[in-house]
Amino acid sequence: MNPTWVMGYPDGYEIGTFLALDMGGTNLRVCEIILAEEKGEFEIIQSKYRMPEELKTGESEELWEYIADCLQQFIEYHHELEDLEQMDHKLPLGFTFSFPATQEFIDNGVLQRWTKGFDIAGVEGQDVAPLFEAAIEKRQLPIKLGALINDTTGTLIASHYTDDTMQIGCIFGTGCNAAYMENCGSVPKIAHYNLPPEMPIAINCEYGAFDNEHVVLPRTPFDIIIDEDSPRPGQQSFEKMIAGLYLGELFRLVLVDLHDNKYKIFEGQDISKLRKAYSLDASFLSFIEEDPFENLSETGELFSKELSIKANKPELELCRRLAELIGTRAARLSACGVAAICKKKNIQSCHVGADGSVFNKYPHFKVRGAQALREILDWPRGKRDPIDIRAAEDGSGVGAALIAALTIKRVKAGNLAGIRNTEGMI
Repeated sequence: MNPTWVMGYPDGYEIGTFLALDMGGTNLRVCEIILAEEKGEFEIIQSKYRMPEELKTGESEELWEYIADCLQQFIEYHHELEDLEQMDHKLPLGFTFSFPATQEFIDNGVLQRWTKGFDIAGVEGQDVAPLFEAAIEKRQLPIKLGALINDTTGTLIASHYTDDTMQIGCIFGTGCNAAYMENCGSVPKIAHYNLPPEMPIAINCEYGAFDNEHVVLPRTPFDIIIDEDSPRPGQQSFEKMIAGLYLGELFRLVLVDLHDNKYKIFEGQDISKLRKAYSLDASFLSFIEEDPFENLSETGELFSKELSIKANKPELELCRRLAELIGTRAARLSACGVAAICKKKNIQSCHVGADGSVFNKYPHFKVRGAQALREILDWPRGKRDPIDIRAAEDGSGVGAALIAALTIKRVKAGNLAGIRNTEGMI
């Protein structure tokens, strides 16, 4: 659990123009957000850039150069050169760096470990802020790093900006995580700062790493294979049972095992395409679960087109049931993380803002998660759920901009706890 140095929620009256940079597992997104004078209102323009696979295991300098290139393209496209030359200040930027990082300050972050398929040598254990800032400075871009955040923290702040009953932010996508607001007096890691004990601070749970010791959650043989064959065996154990990055691979491993062993599904057929690791993603399972036909004809066409496998009716039914089991387990385990925070903070009623491709796109994920939460927290039947998981605001874009705005507001107020470099912020 990592303190984020986000010291409270926005009040809805933050104003100004901010940049947001969102570095996730698949895409790089650059946004310009204008926080308007009307409470809770904003405008956004954005561009997406594909994160090349080779960068995920390449050299550190190549990654930061690519990120700076994307920022430069965005600024030059959306701003006239004359406007940039006449600017009397740098654009404050919130950097959504969605990887586990230790933060002594809100504008720095020491990478603990790569996740989401990244494995770039020489970055773990390093502060990523200077690496990013050096690439920006090299291009003389008019940008000031105001805050480095996790996407989950951004989701919490952005969701609360438009709905003040939001008390938890969650990500269920390529990875999984949650954030909530804690009291400084309950965070031993920052006790030496002697902050007021009731002062709020957002906590980035990083609970994708829950049960790395493998003593709580029962694992299947296929979970063990995924862990052992991953770039970081023994890490992110909870995430590997939930996140979209792994659901398709879990499905694939089970089918290959059923073909190779006594059940002999797809007997006599060439399954070489199915044997390719990570050849299936979560969207493959989504498609199967959404097949509306009783004979599962669309699933059959999917197997034929993508895997060159002609599946019979019993095999298609097995695949449908397998997809349901994998999707249901992911949703129910996801609810456990939310329930744990609610129990810790004694939250009886709130909204939970959730984002990510699995939450937004995987069929029945929301319903299955809500049912699990109902069971864990033992709510009475027939009444509205007091804790409601619903779609979040744009945490990695709007949330990052808001946190940069909150940081500037704190500098102006003289509340400098957890802020390293105030130069250029006001």
